[in-house]
This record gives sequence, C-alpha cells and structure tokens, in this order.
Amino acid sequence: MSEAPDIKRVVEEIADHVRNSMLGSRAGGEPTPPPASNEPPRSIGTARIAPESIQDNAALAPYIDHTLLKPEATREDVARVAREAVEHGFATVCVNSCHVATVADILAGSKSVPIAVVGFPLGAALTSAKAFEAREAIRLGAREIDMVINVGALKAKDYAGVLEDISGVVEASRPYPVKVILETSLLTQEEKVAGCVLSKAAGAAFVKTSTGFSTGGATVEDVALMRRVVGDDVGVKASGGIRSAEDALKMIQAGANRLGASASVAIVTGQRSTAKY
Repeated sequence: MSEAPDIKRVVEEIADHVRNSMLGSRAGGEPTPPPASNEPPRSIGTARIAPESIQDNAALAPYIDHTLLKPEATREDVARVAREAVEHGFATVCVNSCHVATVADILAGSKSVPIAVVGFPLGAALTSAKAFEAREAIRLGAREIDMVINVGALKAKDYAGVLEDISGVVEASRPYPVKVILETSLLTQEEKVAGCVLSKAAGAAFVKTSTGFSTGGATVEDVALMRRVVGDDVGVKASGGIRSAEDALKMIQAGANRLGASASVAIVTGQRSTAKY
C-alpha cells in the first residue's frame, strides 16, 4: 500500500462492508441497537488549533490530557497528578477507571475534568464489557471516555464489528464525548484511514493515536493523516512519546487539538522529560 492511501476508495470499501454486514445481521434476526439518547452532547472543541495562538509553553496546558495509566500507580500518585492538573490548568486528567472517583473528588470545582480509559490497553474486550466500564466510570465522575479500538477486528476488515463496538461505547457514554484510540503503530495506512472513518461514523468525538503501551506513539505523519480524514468536526488527540513543548507544538502544527502526556508538567515548564512513559 502506498504511503498516501486513496481515502475515497477506502471509505467506499468500508461502506460496502458495513452495508452488507448490517443486512446480514438484520436477516439473521439480530436485535436492533438502542435509540440514541436525547441528552445534549457535552461541548468539546474538535477543530485545529492555530499554532500562532500558543504564545508560550504554559499556553499548551488547556490542550493537554495529563495522564497516569501505569498499572503500579497508587492512589497517592493519582492524587498528585490531579493536583498538578488544577495547578497548571490542564484540560483533563486521564486515568484507569478504578481511579476516577479519586480524580473527580480532587478536580471538583476546577476547569479540569476526569477521563477514564476503557478496554485499555488492548481493545480486545467484549463490547458489552467496554460499555459497562464506560457507564461505571461516568457514574463515578468521568466526563470523557478514551476507548481502545478492537485492533484485530480492524485489521481483519470486520468493519461492521468495529463500528458496532465503537457505537456501543458512544451510546453508553452519552452525553459525554468518546475518543477512539487507534494504536497507529500496529496499523497500515489504509487501516488508519478505516479506523478514523469508522470512529467518525460511530459518533466518536475524537480519534487518538496511541495507548503509549504498544510499539510506538504519536507521529507527525499519523496526526496529519488523521486530521485529513476526519476534518474539523472530529478532534485529533496525539498521545504517546510527547515529552517536551517542542514535541507538543509539532503535533499541533500537524493537526492535533488535544495532547495526551504523562510529561505534562515538563512540557508547560519548558523542560524535557526523560521518562519512558
């Protein structure tokens, strides 16, 4: 496959696969999905950021999801990260779902909100399990959900299955926004396009590059491709390997309007983190 996939061709191929699969499902008596919620969606910016609007390192803070997803993270570690978010004005704090209540308590009354990851880091859980985790996380205070796409299903071109998986989490999370982690380091260019198209079709608010737990993180090339595919009505989150303000600005210039980082404090204070994650 060439480095610049024919996006229109990939979109048409996905549409055909999904259409045929859905027809087969209806013929086989599969239940119809539940109706969409009537609740208004939570407002969340999705368009590009003008790079010239970033006047200094501290101005990056409102676009950063301050992240702590290490399995060994303690409650004290999570509380420290939440307090850092309040101090520096980060957009969110992104944690595993077991820590959402702790983060929500500390962030109460601030501009930062809690994110829970769902189906993390593999994306291979049942859709029903992902949807349940999303609902429980929201009950505990999460106000954004970052779910991992079913990578194997995407690579197998089970487009209907991927669409249903994302849709299930989107419905379970309403009215709060869902970001879909593609895990771009595992995908071909065509698969990256397909993941973006399916995420947008399923009602996701954002597409996101990486978990930070696989073979690679965000790249300028992937962020630019994702932005070309989704346009400005779906956001692009660059995540994985962003350790300095210079890294962050490169991702914004490529089209990211949200950044996932554990090195957030270093980024906004003009330092460079040497941490592996």
